[in-house]
Amino acid sequence: MEEYFAKSINPFYEADAEILICEDTFKALEAMKAESVDMVFADPPYFLSNDGITCQAGRMVSVNKGKWDKVDSLEEKHNFNRRWIRLCKKVIKQNGSIWISGTLHNIYSIGMALEQEGFKIINNITWQKTNPPPNLACRCFTHSTETVLWAQKADKKSKHLFNYQLMKELNGGKQMKDVWEGPLTKKAEKTEGKHPTQKPVYLLERIILASTNEGDVILDPFCGSSTTGVAAKQLGRKYIGIDNCEEYIELSKNRLIKCGVKGCQGE
Repeated sequence: MEEYFAKSINPFYEADAEILICEDTFKALEAMKAESVDMVFADPPYFLSNDGITCQAGRMVSVNKGKWDKVDSLEEKHNFNRRWIRLCKKVIKQNGSIWISGTLHNIYSIGMALEQEGFKIINNITWQKTNPPPNLACRCFTHSTETVLWAQKADKKSKHLFNYQLMKELNGGKQMKDVWEGPLTKKAEKTEGKHPTQKPVYLLERIILASTNEGDVILDPFCGSSTTGVAAKQLGRKYIGIDNCEEYIELSKNRLIKCGVKGCQGE
């Protein structure tokens, strides 16, 4: 803990290569040491809980995720994004990078906030879901993509890591493009419980492999069910997960323990 946190903060769970913090994200980030992590992956609130409907497992359900996914104004949304991105910049090493996922509901604010807080966007990844839920309203195109922004510090001294050759090998010997196709999260990855915005492990594996080396430290400030942690553990990286919901931190803990016992099989 002392290696990453300048101020005293109690871990919810700690093992050799992973730390889970059940705390307000801002408070936890403020307690962290400057330039203490190699990469950040963030899946922040999308603020899409607008009392609409969607389809899940063939049933009509509400799009509302919880109070954490609601916001009262555009200004509140953007100030929120600028604040946590500013804190993340402090903890990322000079040559580190940050990945942030989002949809049309928040990604434009995220992109602007990154530039305002001193980041340079490297890539705009489009994650195309091969099995998206149908559009029940039938008043627009089916929402089948999410955006993942990859950025580094805008400082000219920053040299972000990109494992180009590995990505090329994983893509059959061809340069990997910025459109990634794949299915939604499998049931096998939800055996310890469900999170409403859980990402599939394969997506985080590619992100981690692209921009870190074994032994690097990865931070997820909105960790939810810790798919980031599962992928990090599977790939020999260290992991710090932060979430203010004890239910999800407990879910994260159970997934990481299961991953250790079973070698991440089925994750």
